[in-house]
This record gives sequence, C-alpha cells and structure tokens, in this order.
Amino acid sequence: MKTQTGQTIRLEDYHPTDYLIDTVHLDFQLDPSRTRVLATLALTPRQDTIAGTPLVLDGDALTFVAATLDGAPLADDAFVATPDSFTLKRPPAKPFELTIETVVDPTGNSALMGLFRSNGTYCTQCEPEGFRRITYFLDRPDVLAVYTTRLEGPRAEVPVLLSNGNPIESGTVGGDRHFVVWHDPYPKPSYLFAAVAGDLAHISDTFVTASGRKVDLRIYVEKGKEDRCHWAMDSLKRSMRWDEVRFGREYDLDIFMIVAVSDFNMGAMENKGLNIFNDKYILADPSTATDTDYAGIESVIAHEYFHNWTGDRITCRDWFQLCLKEGLTVYRDQEFTSDERSRPVKRIADVRTLKAHQFPEDAGPLAHPVRPETYREINNFYTATVYEKGAEIVRMLATRLGEDGFRAGMDLYFERHDGEAATIEDFLACFADATGTALDDMMLWYRQSGTPTVTSSGHWDPENHRFTLTLSQQTPPTPGQSEKTPLPIPIRFGLVGPNGDDMEIERVEGAEVSGDVLLLTEAEQTIVFHGLGARPIPSLLRGFSAPVRLVRQDGRDDQLFLLAHDRDPFNRWNAAQSLAMDHLTAATAAVRDGKQPQADPDLFRALQTVATNERLEPAYRALALQLPSESDIFREIGTDVDPAAISAARRAFRADMGAALAPTFRSLYDSLADDTPYQPDPVSAGRRALRAVALDYLAAAGLDSVEELAKHHFDSARNMTDRLAALSTLAMNGMPSAEDAFDAYAVMFKGDALAMDKWLTMQAMIPSDDTLDRVRRLMDHSAFSIANPNRIRALIGAFATGNAVGFHRADGAGYHFLASIVMELDSKNPQVAARLLASFRSWRSLEPGRRAAARTELERVAARSGLSTDTSDIVSRMLS
Repeated sequence: MKTQTGQTIRLEDYHPTDYLIDTVHLDFQLDPSRTRVLATLALTPRQDTIAGTPLVLDGDALTFVAATLDGAPLADDAFVATPDSFTLKRPPAKPFELTIETVVDPTGNSALMGLFRSNGTYCTQCEPEGFRRITYFLDRPDVLAVYTTRLEGPRAEVPVLLSNGNPIESGTVGGDRHFVVWHDPYPKPSYLFAAVAGDLAHISDTFVTASGRKVDLRIYVEKGKEDRCHWAMDSLKRSMRWDEVRFGREYDLDIFMIVAVSDFNMGAMENKGLNIFNDKYILADPSTATDTDYAGIESVIAHEYFHNWTGDRITCRDWFQLCLKEGLTVYRDQEFTSDERSRPVKRIADVRTLKAHQFPEDAGPLAHPVRPETYREINNFYTATVYEKGAEIVRMLATRLGEDGFRAGMDLYFERHDGEAATIEDFLACFADATGTALDDMMLWYRQSGTPTVTSSGHWDPENHRFTLTLSQQTPPTPGQSEKTPLPIPIRFGLVGPNGDDMEIERVEGAEVSGDVLLLTEAEQTIVFHGLGARPIPSLLRGFSAPVRLVRQDGRDDQLFLLAHDRDPFNRWNAAQSLAMDHLTAATAAVRDGKQPQADPDLFRALQTVATNERLEPAYRALALQLPSESDIFREIGTDVDPAAISAARRAFRADMGAALAPTFRSLYDSLADDTPYQPDPVSAGRRALRAVALDYLAAAGLDSVEELAKHHFDSARNMTDRLAALSTLAMNGMPSAEDAFDAYAVMFKGDALAMDKWLTMQAMIPSDDTLDRVRRLMDHSAFSIANPNRIRALIGAFATGNAVGFHRADGAGYHFLASIVMELDSKNPQVAARLLASFRSWRSLEPGRRAAARTELERVAARSGLSTDTSDIVSRMLS
C-alpha cells in the first residue's frame, strides 16, 4: 500500500470532468498474484472542453502493461503511466476509445480495497476510491457509465463468476478455463462496480415485483454455510416488498445477488445488483447468532437493498454529498425495522446509537458537518455524523412536512434525478417544490457541526389559564466553526395534565406550530399556550424529533411523573435515563471525592413500576431498565473525566438497584423462562432481553446462589442469545465460574469465526486493569488474526471502545497498546488503522493525567514516518 501526504479537497473547487465515459468494457484474466485487467473506455470530450486538454486518469499502485487509442498502439511520447495515474497527453477532439491493460496482485492486497482475495475468493471493494486499484479511471461518483464485464478463470478454482447486472454470455476457453459476461444497463459510477469469483455455494429464491416481473434471488457463501443464509433471504424479500409499498420503488434487474466474504473492511456494499457483505451480516442460526445479530442482518440487508434507488439509481455528485445516499438510506432502513418490529423500541435503540457514537464525535476534535467542506481522506468520513446524524436530518424533514408531504418530496426526487449524480441542494429542492415549503434553513443542519443544546423552562399562570414555555438553543464551537447560527429545530411536544392525559390547547403564540410539532428557529423563543385547565408538564422532543441535547429546568418530580404517565414511549424511557444520569453524575463526583455513592429509592420504585407493567412490551422494559452507558456518563460530565470513577459509580448503582428490587428481578427471571424452539421474532427476543437484564441485576447485587443461577443459564442455554447473556453476567460481574464458561465456549465453537468473535469481545470488555494483559494473550490465540478486520474489531476495537477501565488505565498502558497496534496496521490496512485510532476521539475530555498520556501516544503516532493518508489525517485532526 502506498503512503501519501494527502492534499486537501474542497467542495468549492468542484467542477465536472473534461471528458465523459460512456461505456466501460472490462476483461479480467484471473490469477492469484497476477490478474490481468483489460479496460476499454469509450470517452467523449464535453462541449466546453478545450481541444487537446490532457486526459488524466486515477490509479493506485497499478502495474501498467500497454495502451491503445482507437485500436492503435500509443506512441511512447503520447502518454505517461505511473502506478498512480495515466495521462493521455493529446486526446482526440471527438469521441474515442482508450484501452489500457494493467496487472494487479489480489493475494497481496492486504488493504482490502480494489481486487483482493478472501479465503481463496476473488472479491472487489471499490467505494470510495478502490476502482483505481484495478484500472486507471476517472474514479469519482459523477462519472456514470454502462459496464460490460467479462470474467475468465480456471473452472476448477473459480466455478462461480459474478459481476453487476444480468449475465449475457458464458462459455469455455481451452478446456479448463471458462468465462461469463455480465452487462449492467444502468449507468453507474466506478465505486459501484463489483466482481466476485470463487468456489462458492448459494441458496436461491424468487421475488415477484408489484408489476409482475420475476426476479431471481441468490445468496452466495462459502460451502457448508448455506443453511445459515435463510434469515438473510427472508429479510431481503421483506425489504423488497416494503420498498414497493412505502416508497413505490420496484427492483429493476432480472437477478439480485449477495455474496458473503469473511475479509471485509465494511459491513456491506451496495454494488448494483451484486451486494458484497461481511459474512457477519449474512450468516445466522440459533446456535451461533444472537437476537442482536438477527436484527442486525435484517437491518443491513434492508439498508444495502434500499441503496438500489438511494445510492445506485440516484448517486452522489461528489464525496462531499456522501450523506445524500447514506443518511437517507439509514433513515429508510430505520423505518423498515420500525414497521417490521417495534417502533418505540427501534427509536430508542437508534437514539442510543446516535448518542453513543455521534454525539462524542460532534464534541471532539473529529467533529465535522454532515456535509463537510473539505477533506484529506474520504475514507475517514464514513462516520456516525454522516450516517446517523444524516438520517436524523431526513427524519426532521419528514417531521416538518408530515407523511404525505415527505412522500411527495421523495416521489419527485426519484422522478427528477433518476440516473443522475445529485447534491443535497437537489434533494431539498424536491421537497420544497413538492410541498411549497421554504426549506433553505435546513441546509444549516448539513453545513454546521456540533450538537445543539436546547434548554427549556416553563411558567404557569393559573389566573389566565396559560403556560409559557421558554426555549433557547446553543451550539458549542467545533473545529473550524467558532461561530454558530440558530438552527431550525422541530420539537414534537405534548402538555401532560394531572391525570396523565395530553391536554387540549386553545391556541399557541410565539412559534410556528403544525399539529404536535413546534419549530424552534431563534436563539431564544417564548411560546405561550392558552386555554389550559391546570398546570401542565411539558413533554418535549417526543420521539427524539431532533438530534439535540435537551436540558430541562423543571424538577425531579416532573420527570418522575413523565416516567409514570407520558403517552410518548420514547419520552418515558428518556425520563428514566435522565433521572439515572443525574444520579450517576453525582455518584461519579462522590467516588472521585472518596465518598460512597448513595442509593436512590424513589428512582428504584419508579423503575420497578416499569419493570412489572405487562402492558409494556418486554423489549421496551428491558431498555428502560438499562442504565446510561459509561460513555454516556463520560459525555455528560464532559471535562476532566475519570473513567474509573464512572465505572465504580455505575457498578454501585447496579448493585444497589439489584439488591433493592431483587424479588422483582427474580420473579421476572422465573416468569420469562421459555421452553419453546428459538424464534428471532421481536416478542421472543424482547422476553429474552428482559430476562437477561433481570439476571444481570441479581448478579450485580452479589446475592447468594446467583452465580449458580447464571452458570445454569449458561449450561442449559439452547441458543446463542441465552448463552452469551449468561457468559456476560458471569464475566462482567467478576464471578469465578466465568473462566470455566469461557473454556467451555471455546471448545463448543472452535473453528466458527463469528462465534469466536463474540468470545474475544466478551473477554476484551471485562472491566479490569488486567484485561489488557488478557487481550495481548488473546492476540496469540488461533481465533484471532491481525489480517482480518472482523477479528481486529472483535478484540482490539471492543477493548478500546467498550472497556473504560482497561483502555483508560491510569498508567496509560491501554493508550500505548492501541497506538502500537495502529502503527503496525497502518502499512497493511490503513482504513482499519485509522478507525481504531478514532477511539481516542474524546481524549481532550479526560482528567489531566490520562489526557497527558493520551497526547503522548497520539504524538508518537504522528511522528511515525510514512503514515498513510488515512491515519495521518485522523491523528493530525486529533492534535490540532
């Protein structure tokens, strides 16, 4: 992998290419170390291109062999070919055909970008700039072409040959070799090109579209794993039907294929008609996959399929518009899961993800707008900000416009921009035009980084029967943006009366209100609600209608009332989280001062009411009983954070609550036992989740016989969800039986990489100073490989992001370990190295000792010569 210094790319410098590529013909002669690629490009100068303007094509570590222009060999002085570019000095002033032959080494491609091999299978990953590692090209999203691809290789080694589109020809060459030709009739950018070749098995099914066309469906996997693909196929068919009903989008090719590979930098890739997946998001059976895995597969399958329209048929003009396809498609997959499962539970899960990953990103040195203005390495902008915050902006748009208005805007977007490379401005214009709504202010959400804080306070006027609500917003400075402009913030609300019902409102003054949504647009606004019969308690930001931090000035009693009565399930959950957070931040301060945190009986009683309320679905109750995570508390404290004190305070809370509600938790645990065969449906999954929470609280309390109960739970488990829940209880609560359970698990799942990933992760997250030594030992275990991104994420990534005690050791050893791993990986797989390094994103918020230790390690990485652009970009932004 070459190293680069990386130059800054600016949105303001965008201009179209001087040449268009109309068609691409690719011929692959597959070989493990010397694959020959013959690329024939039909190019046309744009009307305004000055005659003779050089054609400069992108490359990356390519070996050039030969080139012809309109079938004739190029003279040596007509072009310049280097590993990183190809320049045709004087192209014709009319349409022409350029053929270039290159050689690539798939086996030696440890970066897993371009063409590489995974367990003997040839595979491509071209987003964002991997196609240039296959052949020279105008490798950017706004260059759309029609592709025809011929793949040839030894039939015995690669009996399966796949690419985008529909198969149009196949045959035998020389007896032992064969070929298949694929044609994709839909113009696409190079990042959506895909090819796969190997000795693979597959399962098949069909789908009949709304218009009556039959589509062949296939999922390809390593042989012997076919039986673990059926949930993925079921999820695919449900996704296809949902997109037809919800958005009117029908699939457009004769075949849709998915290939699962074990070496992959990402979760999955939406290449047109040929999705390539990390096998983590395909393979599932009850013995090896948890309920979380099943839900994740369903979600990722949907996400990549939905890209067929929001990403493939309409792509992004440039990489600054990445959120146009990713944020929109995340919103679509969230809505799919909400319709398939439980909307309240899904919303809570999504907000937890947003707060755990995107809020810290917005608060640290890696903060950036959803649509950045500049970048050095686009790989580093596949972030929670682009994906999750990008989805929240789309959700705010839907909240402002209503269901019908949002659908009208989406319909116009598909009609107007099908087959084009679009921008955020194009996207918003469709909604404005379809609904007649001025939406220029929404661009602020795309341009401005940082998480706004909305502060609310209220005043009740009994004489005039009116309630005055004062709302203010403030966004803190972020890198490159010291001054912030007030944003349009849609706040879904209700005024809860003394009987727990929403109150009728006569009229509202001071804000634009549509139904139950008010729009906060100023730095401060006063909203007056008239005609109320009693003092209300405002329920604000229902359904988390905007990605903001809400600070309420009302009292604890009001929060307890909302926890008990709010009809909005999200806000009931959020009231529990807010009350627990207040307690945990105070308890953390007590621990740092050497004091014993106090219990909170009132909150325990309120949570007990939720736990035993059988009108609430079990999955919801499980979420309501889960405390804010250590990273949530870290973010809430914000400055001079001591992660060890946070962990101690949280453990004390869990122990106190487990002891106070022990009869309730034991009753729940016993009542939720289930002898029926495993099903991944949301009701069954919710029951298992609630039972696991009950077991964990009993263990946290340190009650007699709980270790025996947890060990029995592990030994008698008939599915991975229950087995892993028991293992987590044993390990995270420091029970001696944990080591025997780890040993038994390793024997049970030896050789199953995905199951062993869970084993690695669980050990990496044990909250102990000694866990770092365990992680080092596990790196020598046969279940781990430094060459496989899944293994790295399972062990090292889990330690760095999920173990506050171990990673944030006071002596800085955790930081030193991670920095060393990053430097080792950087020359092999820069993407994975840079993403690991991002675990330092909140280092400036640490207390002085840990902060100094983190800085030392970041500076050590920065000083290393020959860093990739990926890693040098992250570390320089961390230290700036």
